[in-house]
Amino acid sequence: MKRRAWLTLGAVVLGGGGIATYAVASPSADAARDVQPKRPVKVYDLTLKSTATGKRELPRTGTKEFSLLGVSWTGVTRPLEGRAQVRTRSSATGEWSAWQDLETNIDPPEDPEERSGARGASEPLWVGPSDGVQAQVVHEDGTTSAGLPKGLEVNLVDPGIATAAEQRSAGDDTDPAAFAVDGTTTPTPTPTDTSTPDSTPAPTPTSTPTSSPTESDSASATPTDTATATVSPTPTPTPTPTATVPTAPPSTVPEPSIVSRAGWGADESLSPDPSEYNADVKAVFVHHTDGTNDYSCADSAAIVRGIYAYHTQTNGWNDIGYNFLVDKCGTIFEGRKGGVDLPVLGAHTYGWNRESTGIAVLGNYTDAGASNAALTSVARIAAWKLGQYGVDPNSTVQLKAGATQRNLAGTSFTAGSLYTFNRISGHRDGYATECPGTSLYAQLPTLRAWASGPVQGLKLTSLTGATLSGSTYYSKGAITAKWSATTPGSLISKVELLVDGKVVATTSGTATSASTTLTAGTHKVAVRAVHQSGRTATTTALTVATDTTAPVFSTTPKVTLRTGTVSTTAVPVTLGWKATDSQALKSVSLLSPTTATFGPTTTSSSRTAKPGTASTWSMKAYDVAGNTRTSSPSYTPMILQETSATRSGSWTTRSSTSYLGGKSYSSGSKGASLTWTFTGRSAAWVVSRASTSGQAYVYVDGTKVATVDLKSSTTAYRQAIWTKSWSSSAKHTVKIVVVGTSGRPTITTDGLVYVK
Repeated sequence: MKRRAWLTLGAVVLGGGGIATYAVASPSADAARDVQPKRPVKVYDLTLKSTATGKRELPRTGTKEFSLLGVSWTGVTRPLEGRAQVRTRSSATGEWSAWQDLETNIDPPEDPEERSGARGASEPLWVGPSDGVQAQVVHEDGTTSAGLPKGLEVNLVDPGIATAAEQRSAGDDTDPAAFAVDGTTTPTPTPTDTSTPDSTPAPTPTSTPTSSPTESDSASATPTDTATATVSPTPTPTPTPTATVPTAPPSTVPEPSIVSRAGWGADESLSPDPSEYNADVKAVFVHHTDGTNDYSCADSAAIVRGIYAYHTQTNGWNDIGYNFLVDKCGTIFEGRKGGVDLPVLGAHTYGWNRESTGIAVLGNYTDAGASNAALTSVARIAAWKLGQYGVDPNSTVQLKAGATQRNLAGTSFTAGSLYTFNRISGHRDGYATECPGTSLYAQLPTLRAWASGPVQGLKLTSLTGATLSGSTYYSKGAITAKWSATTPGSLISKVELLVDGKVVATTSGTATSASTTLTAGTHKVAVRAVHQSGRTATTTALTVATDTTAPVFSTTPKVTLRTGTVSTTAVPVTLGWKATDSQALKSVSLLSPTTATFGPTTTSSSRTAKPGTASTWSMKAYDVAGNTRTSSPSYTPMILQETSATRSGSWTTRSSTSYLGGKSYSSGSKGASLTWTFTGRSAAWVVSRASTSGQAYVYVDGTKVATVDLKSSTTAYRQAIWTKSWSSSAKHTVKIVVVGTSGRPTITTDGLVYVK
């Protein structure tokens, strides 16, 4: 069963003197098939006619759905001194878009013969599958339509279905005859409905149409199919060189992947004229196609087909104007026929087509810049084309003007004279147009740098397997260098890892890391990126010292007693050590009996130890390269009660829970003494202190070493008041003797602690 729909169009005169047209299509009733047959491109030219009252209107008529549109008029050299706007209704949602301006300041053909059959036209606008349209053209003064050119038309383009990918994705689209009347592919007759523009019911066709659009289609052509428009098929064959066809020169840079005309479904019957060629390519002009940026990249081939049909059947040109087109996903499409590797004469930049090639980015880039993917592809195609003629994309060139005119900035050009341009220029540099949009135009310096080289923004971001200390990295040998660059990887031929200036590893241009193992010693490590042009960029070299020697504990971790409060569960100690490294010590960690981490210059830490229990004090030294050394000595603090001492003189026993073991000795007798004998490496005398406490002499191994005053403004118990340590464990005696200080002769002792 055939699916049918009707497109109703009409026109109204705006209050300001402009013309508004509208069209509405009724929805189809049939369910879609999973795979659609191919459908040729069709263009419908809807004429705005004048009435006896001076109005311009478009009688209602039926036609097919469309995805691209524009306005055109008689006289290619006559500008449209007015404002053209359109709004469309989505066939998927039924919602109307906002009004959109059409760009009407379009380059005319340079060839006088081509001008004779060409029309003035706006840039085409991609709107996606639509079933309704309104258009209005308002004179600049907003008061009259008398100054508008003759032959004003609204031109609707159905890009058809040409590729296998589109056939598969068009399951809910229309089949080739969906909008044909009585199963034909001829235009639908205009219904006789004469309702007002705001009344848009589906019309009933009559046997005798009152008017019909002029249809230009390619129904007899069968576009070549390809698997998908985003996968480059076999390029269009380069024509054999002849007297009029030049030889394709090799380029200094690789050719990027390009979707051929067959790949995007070009109907070659629309451009029967033979290709024309320039002598070379001296410059590249960058354009945007205008319209939306919200298109799906799956629609890019259809957009290119629509522009092609619009250029050939609405503008009246002999082919699509651009040499190449690029979508926002970075897919490059072959534009004007004749061979992508030949200097094909395009129709893209009025006055400068004879020495240049034109690249258009699909979308509008006035307010937003082009994507990195699109910029990358423009840079690649520009570099490749200019590289065929040994040209640096970031240089300038003198071009001969083919027309007398001004550009957007107001610079005047006289035909036949030479003017300086950047090798990669914007459309506005050569013609009075906003193209390629302010934002894309601002991206051209970046594009030139990417196309020309060297690689921009190259820097080493990290060295895995190495640690920075000061200005030097330290490694055990195996390292991975990571880098970044602002130039896209597809423009980079290769990246090399350099050690002491020599290449030790080579990666692709898209890679971001490389690994190597350094030999012993100190090295300079850098990364060098080779642009596709051959230009190189090298990062600042990093100093990397290879260190495979573990740190050493020049002083083994030792536990010595310190002053502080002693209890039966915790004795105040000092943990001391010294670690060194042949290159750079990073840190030292305490692993047991508790944990802590210390900097490379720290050599001691105040701790506590449990008395009567052997504890392993395990420490690990780390150097910056990652080498480690562990030392794990064991120490046992011991408490010697006062009762274990040898006494002389008079001593009194005191009892209190505040004393170690609940008891202590006290004496105020001058010369009274206590002597302890032990084998250890550190000792501490433990006392009670008060404001009335007296003094004592301390003898070690028979030698007086200190006079200790126990007086304290506050009362304190179990205080290690005096300590002594030795380099190794040995047998020692510690003797305390009461001084008998005048007015406060009494001392109270709570024992001795030593470490064995």
